[in-house]
This record gives sequence, C-alpha cells and structure tokens, in this order.
Amino acid sequence: MPKLPRDCGAKQVAALLEPYGYAVVRQRGSHLRLHSETHDHSITVPNHEAIKVGTLSAILSELAAVLNIEKDELIRKL
Repeated sequence: MPKLPRDCGAKQVAALLEPYGYAVVRQRGSHLRLHSETHDHSITVPNHEAIKVGTLSAILSELAAVLNIEKDELIRKL
C-alpha cells in the first residue's frame, strides 16, 4: 500500500473527488461539505493546508467503500 501524503489539504481532496461527482456544497467554519448526487453520499473534510494522516485515512477509507474501489487507488491519485 502506498504511503499517505503528509501535506495533502482539503483542496487536493476536493479535486480528487470531482471526477467521482462530488462537489463542495457548503463550508461551515473550518470544514467543507462535499456531496455526490450520483452516489447520494456526503462527506465532511477539514479545510486545512495539511489534513492529519489519521483523518485523511478515515476519509479515504469511507470514500473507497462508497465508490467501490481500492483505497490504494485513491492514495495514488493524490
């Protein structure tokens, strides 16, 4: 499994999810809410320059399950 990037921010995660139909629907405080009509799924991402590794891992795990793809594939695209 590839290592998670240590400097990945909310902008990179939002850009990664765009091809899968996710778009930012709102921002509240320091968090972005992304929603996909295609998958009828929403996810919250902290709007930081660098998301903590554990948080990023949890976000990617949830997305991999919803999108029915390998987590490794998402990590490689970051």
